[in-house]
Amino acid sequence: MKDDLNIVLAVQALRAALYGFGAVLLGDVLATHGFSTAQVGLVLTAMVAGMAVSSLMIGAIGPRLGARTLYTSLLLIMGISGLVFALTSWLPALIVAGLTGTISTDPNESGPITTVEQGIIGQASAERRLRLFGRYNAVAYLAGAAGALLAAGAHGLQHSAVPLSSQQLFLAFPVVGLATAALAARVNVADRETIGAGARTPRSRPSRRIVQLSSLFALDAFGGGFVTQAFIAYWLNYRFGAGVGLVGSVFFVLGLLQAGSSILAVRLAARFGPLRVMVFTHLPSNILLALVAFAPSLAVAIGLLVARFALSQMDVPARQAFVAGMVPPGERLGAAAYTNLSRYVARPFGPLLGGVLMRTAVGAPFFVSGFVKVIYDVIVYAR
Repeated sequence: MKDDLNIVLAVQALRAALYGFGAVLLGDVLATHGFSTAQVGLVLTAMVAGMAVSSLMIGAIGPRLGARTLYTSLLLIMGISGLVFALTSWLPALIVAGLTGTISTDPNESGPITTVEQGIIGQASAERRLRLFGRYNAVAYLAGAAGALLAAGAHGLQHSAVPLSSQQLFLAFPVVGLATAALAARVNVADRETIGAGARTPRSRPSRRIVQLSSLFALDAFGGGFVTQAFIAYWLNYRFGAGVGLVGSVFFVLGLLQAGSSILAVRLAARFGPLRVMVFTHLPSNILLALVAFAPSLAVAIGLLVARFALSQMDVPARQAFVAGMVPPGERLGAAAYTNLSRYVARPFGPLLGGVLMRTAVGAPFFVSGFVKVIYDVIVYAR
């Protein structure tokens, strides 16, 4: 089991670095192709929808398959999907690649690969589980920040003696896909019993609890959808004229804070319990988020965002450990799949409404996002 967990962390590091790398390049690739804003939105929506659909499929068929087969196959699909972005500008092909759910602009994504990894980590003992989830998320944030910096350097090759376009740099996806699939093939959790067999029927009590919890996670994701990182970058420029260099530096610092908070969350949860950490770190972070709407200057807005992100992700490892601990081993893959699914079904509605809210007040998306997420915190603690 220890070897399996080390493999998961290694794959997570490579994959998160790749996603951080791709996140910097994706916008440039889509712009270079000359797509309209509607077409760009269609590609991005396909990525989010693909994570929801694939997570649902994993929850339905995952328990019938070996974790090793599932894990390896998804990583190979990730490589193939990235290869599509590297080789073609044909819109239908990009949409299909996005619908696989294996391409993400978020280093700590919650798609099908994360679902399998959470299922494997969930097999660890209760004493180790929380610590492992903390390390798992910290690795994602650190590697994702490193990948973003690497992309910025690689992008400079466009002006070198051997120029490489942003699209050609997507060839990193099949390379990393093969490397991570080779690692995943060494996972020993290959039998169905370890990760899925013996799961109870959907009508059993644990499954109903997962459905209820998933609906709450959907509320949280809906609130978060109003202020994605892309929106924050746009808003800082629109409201205060912040340049790309400053915004990029701020996001790098935010990534480091998220990584550190994931580790700190483990210690706090071990002392106070996962549920209390989920609520009492998330609640103040969401109040800070709502206050960004009223920031009178760029310095104040950045200060509030830094304080917010220092706390905002502390609930993630606690939440993952909480979900894994509330169901029997045979249901952990399904629990991870359906809770992740709920987040990606609800998330796309936030950006759509956020754009409308800005017509009323430029900071309204921050206030509404914080308000909705505070409601989520109160309900979770009350239950």
